[in-house]
Amino acid sequence: MSILSTSEGKIAERSGTGSYEESRGLPVSMSQMGVRCYQEGDYKGAFGYLTKAAGLGDAVAHFQLSCMYYDGKGVQKDKKKEVYHVEEAAIRGHLRARHNLGFIEKVNGRNDRAVKHWIIAANMGYDGPLENLKLEYREGLVSKEDYASALRGHQTAVDATKSSQRDEAEAARIK
Repeated sequence: MSILSTSEGKIAERSGTGSYEESRGLPVSMSQMGVRCYQEGDYKGAFGYLTKAAGLGDAVAHFQLSCMYYDGKGVQKDKKKEVYHVEEAAIRGHLRARHNLGFIEKVNGRNDRAVKHWIIAANMGYDGPLENLKLEYREGLVSKEDYASALRGHQTAVDATKSSQRDEAEAARIK
């Protein structure tokens, strides 16, 4: 039996008898606990949960760890660890991490790589990089074809997520 805990005490017990289906959510649960601890200012607890979840391949945990290493909250600022975790999150499909990786590449003078990261994130429906791509296009660092392709890819991804159920849920949320 393992016990997940924070500085406040025991959170949950888990026996080793659970099925694979039951255990698949463990990294996500640990990542959510890590984010919660972080938001409450328990950086030590956050680091513990996020490190375990990242070790199990959770993209959100990798992204949060990259933010902790960037901000120096609960850990010493460490550029190498920040980049490692943002890369791992981006590889696992975390769109904001992919966007941030573009900024890291831009700051390091690798505009071509930055643009590639932003195009990937835009093609997956993330809004963040669209403004960056527009600025890069205006500066002549992105071709008209690449910019137009990213806009089309973004729209296609956004359209693919539309459904009547989502529209109803959004309408109910607004009321």
